[in-house]
Amino acid sequence: MIHIKRLQEDGADVIALIGEIDASSSIELDLAIAKSVGEGFNKILIDCSSLEYISSAGLGVFMSYIEEFKDKNIKMVLFGMNEKVANTFEILGLYELLTIGKDKVQAKKLINEL
Repeated sequence: MIHIKRLQEDGADVIALIGEIDASSSIELDLAIAKSVGEGFNKILIDCSSLEYISSAGLGVFMSYIEEFKDKNIKMVLFGMNEKVANTFEILGLYELLTIGKDKVQAKKLINEL
């Protein structure tokens, strides 16, 4: 089960993921990102500090936005992953495709450098 909170901070939309993302809850993640894009945000920070687990379906949501974000010049940075979640991203080679920061401070710095 996932709980998603959105808040705006320094011109970015911050999407906080709380709980677990599996095949059924990945739809909520997709809707949150789509809403952010639809509202015109070009900087999206994904707070993973309370994310306990992410399935391949959840990872697929992030992957599905890569080309669209390039085309629309939307920047997205994920941050705050625990070791288990970070390992999942690393094993699948997503560190090369997505921008991932250690914490919110680093994520804000990275998003302004993209």
